Amino acid sequence: MFFKMNKKIVRISALFVLISTCALAQKKGVVLTGTNELEEVVISDSKFALPKEKSGKVIVKITAEDLKKRPGQSVATVLSTVAGVEINGNQSGAGKDLKYSIRGGRNRQTLILIDGVPVTDASGTTIEYDLRLIPVEQVESIEVMKGAASTLYGSGAATGVINITLKKAEKKAIAGNVYLNVGTQTTAQEKSNSVQEYNQGFSFNGKTEKFNYFGSLNSSEVSGMSQARPASDLEKFEDDSFSRVNSLVKFGFTPTKQLSFDFFANYDRLKYDFDADSFADDLYNYSKSDQYRIGFSPKYKYNKGELVVNTAAGLIERGSFSYGSLSNYKSRNVSADAFNKYQINAELFVIGGAQYQFFDMSISSLYTNLANELTTFNLIDPYVTAVYNSDFGLNINAGARLNVHSRYGSNFVYNINPSFSFSEIPLKLVSSYSTAYITPSLYQLYDMTYGNLDLEPERNSTAEAGFELDLLDKKINLNAVAFYRQENNSIIFVSAGYDNIQGKYNARGVETMLSYALNNQLTLRGNYTFTQVEDALSLYIPKHKANASVEYQPTSRTFFNVSYQYVDQKSDALFDPITYDQTRIVTAAYQLLNATARYELIKNRMTVFAAATNILNKDFYEVIGYSTRGRNFKLGLNISL
Repeated sequence: MFFKMNKKIVRISALFVLISTCALAQKKGVVLTGTNELEEVVISDSKFALPKEKSGKVIVKITAEDLKKRPGQSVATVLSTVAGVEINGNQSGAGKDLKYSIRGGRNRQTLILIDGVPVTDASGTTIEYDLRLIPVEQVESIEVMKGAASTLYGSGAATGVINITLKKAEKKAIAGNVYLNVGTQTTAQEKSNSVQEYNQGFSFNGKTEKFNYFGSLNSSEVSGMSQARPASDLEKFEDDSFSRVNSLVKFGFTPTKQLSFDFFANYDRLKYDFDADSFADDLYNYSKSDQYRIGFSPKYKYNKGELVVNTAAGLIERGSFSYGSLSNYKSRNVSADAFNKYQINAELFVIGGAQYQFFDMSISSLYTNLANELTTFNLIDPYVTAVYNSDFGLNINAGARLNVHSRYGSNFVYNINPSFSFSEIPLKLVSSYSTAYITPSLYQLYDMTYGNLDLEPERNSTAEAGFELDLLDKKINLNAVAFYRQENNSIIFVSAGYDNIQGKYNARGVETMLSYALNNQLTLRGNYTFTQVEDALSLYIPKHKANASVEYQPTSRTFFNVSYQYVDQKSDALFDPITYDQTRIVTAAYQLLNATARYELIKNRMTVFAAATNILNKDFYEVIGYSTRGRNFKLGLNISL
């Protein structure tokens, strides 16, 4: 009942703010403010702002402007278009679980950060964070850094880091935003045009000389599809619903130019139906989760550097009803990361820090009763990184970290990342070698059915080399990176539970990206990824994947986008819930064609958009036995104060 009231409150509030904002926009008219074009910076490879051309990594940054060009898409769908990234499940029903793969890895090898703070679910199978919890409307920008990053970010960052920055206060005393979009939700077989998806929300924010604040409330309700797919056209499965409510509050205080304090509080509620298995419907299964996060981050700038302390605590409570019984999961996590940047001279700065992390979980079900006093571990990791940017083009990023784990003792990881930018030609060469360390999750260790207390940590190493080239006064950007990653002691699920694979397994591949701005109105973009993974670790990973898009902006208010995606055939497995055996199969390749049109009715104030996905209505599998979306449409309205 409370959850339904929350959804109604968000929808009514959004409608009220929408009407009010329309009136204000018409009354005030259009206010244009001049802006200075800033040099693009990245933060993921040093934790501090660094000009992109001085970074030794090819970091993909999805900016606020990029997100405006993809209205109505989820975070998972946006990420799935990045070279080297596969988010399996982003084209399935809204409640389908997501499988992340960067460079042929798996969920637990990808670390997700929100505003620089690691986010996890310690009760989850592989401790990964659930991207379904985040509405894209709350996101300001996303950085994707591929390759092992355990030196800066600790255990879990073996194949890459997804650094999500949430929206924050604008440079106004009072500002706000409200949005509403609706869409269809149907498979290629059913072809229904009824509205089954609703997304709405609003935010308010402001900034003065010493204070800033931001608050938002969002909700989503989706139905219209069964998560599992019928085995034949004669069967009809029930629709599985998905609901989400998100709230975020931020508050900042800057008493002096050197000192600042930032606080946040975040609540997310997720509920969805799920089916019994592939090709198997269920009328009663459901899952729900409540996430609570709070954090505090003081920053102090001084003559030669800056000191930052990122702290956060999270609580996730999940319930899952399946096979006639209810299972309850509860997890807590704490992270405190203190790091300092010291500028030794104009060319060299050093980052030194220490991170403390704590995790515990509890499970209560028909078959398992685990108390959090028994299922816990913590880590204390000191680390150091040096960044050298010469005046003749050489850049070096090198560092080391000592992981001190309460169960597994000490482990050393390191990275070396040299790059060189030529002054005569617009070419940058990049290379790196880095190691990573992943401990088993609490679930993998302690679960009474599948856990294994004898599990050992997994170790990874990654080598990469490539280039980035800018031509025609940066109208053409081309980059390519080849990588080789090796896993040792890989943790996998077998019929009896979790176990380590003996020996070493590798993944290798090439990622290329190209963008060409023909003029101020027309831009072409594309990327291609080749990934080859040994059979034991190849589930859901396409060998070939390509994305292409055409962006056309005939006027300052009008924008059109047509995008294409090709996903190669993938290794999959049919799971037998009785014997726990898996039968390997291969799902066919598929292609998607999408289009978006956006128009500003009132400059910088009111925008409408229309989107069509899977225009060719292709029928395909992301996961065998589960439904995927056919041709669907979405309409939306966004208003800014």
